[in-house]
Amino acid sequence: MAGKLRARLRNQDALNDRPDYTLVGVLRIPEILRSPSRAIFRRVLMAVAVLMLAVLVVYIDRDGYRDAQENELSFLDCLYYATVSLSTTGYGDITPITPSARLINVILITPLRVMFLIILVGTTLTVLTERSRQAFKIQRWRQSVRNHTVVVGYGTKGRTAVEAMLGDDIAPSDIVVVDTDQAMLDAAAGLGLVTVLGNATKSDVLRLAGVQNAASIIVATNRDDTAVLVTLTAREVGPKAKIVAAIRESDNAHLLRQSGADSVVVSSETAGRLLGIARTTPTVVEMIEDLLTPEAGFAIAEREVERDEIGGSPRHLADIVLGVVRENRLFRVGEPEVDAVEEGDRLLYIRRVTK
Repeated sequence: MAGKLRARLRNQDALNDRPDYTLVGVLRIPEILRSPSRAIFRRVLMAVAVLMLAVLVVYIDRDGYRDAQENELSFLDCLYYATVSLSTTGYGDITPITPSARLINVILITPLRVMFLIILVGTTLTVLTERSRQAFKIQRWRQSVRNHTVVVGYGTKGRTAVEAMLGDDIAPSDIVVVDTDQAMLDAAAGLGLVTVLGNATKSDVLRLAGVQNAASIIVATNRDDTAVLVTLTAREVGPKAKIVAAIRESDNAHLLRQSGADSVVVSSETAGRLLGIARTTPTVVEMIEDLLTPEAGFAIAEREVERDEIGGSPRHLADIVLGVVRENRLFRVGEPEVDAVEEGDRLLYIRRVTK
């Protein structure tokens, strides 16, 4: 059975092997928002620079030009010639021959003509270039993405997990959201997150999200059976990633662990415990929420043991230590195994957030 599943997963890599330009609309890289007026100003400067270059070329070779009166070209003549040439005006039966008429043509007529061209072809050019630009960004992102976090499901749980990560100073570009709901992905893209449209139970979708190079994966689907299948697929694609999964019922926790989840959060039971505590001691719930919210107040964090702390008791350190992680196993403070911290230990402690 396991062999058939692995074969099925390997046969679903067609999406990941597709050319980058076909992934536009499936994989979306966040845009860097710029001021419209600033973008227009930059384009005007570029147009002026090209025009001045053309004027310089004509002026240097002005002995090879004559106007209708067989006169040599002045700088204004060169400017006029370059302007009507770059604007694709050409020559008609009506041609300005006086300096004032040509100056007016340069200052007023040509800008109006350029504005007309922008209005006429601007939208078409935007549509044609946007897809190529997105394809290039997708190619560059897929080649460089490493050690990021993939969030499967952008419902209440996934959205809250992303908010917690952003509050913990994780860059939005280091978070990839996978969902089948385009509206959810639009909301994630509004925060600057990379988004992938697709079913995360398929290995090609997870590969497109870079799971094979991800540091961690958060499974926040709405159904427990979907969470199990996503976890199994994610472990197959990203064997080294840390997988954290949320489920509704504790009876399914062992299935997630067998599927490869490193940590399992039972959402319904956790909420139930908080409700029971809040009945008699609501301030305890308030403190727990504070510890779980990294933006302000207190937060639970993890750090390495410092050199001058080795050999000391975790209960006597400057920070309030809750537990010690040793060889990927958590020991609570007070257990005899961690009476003294050792080199390589990691401390779970309470830190104050000063934001």
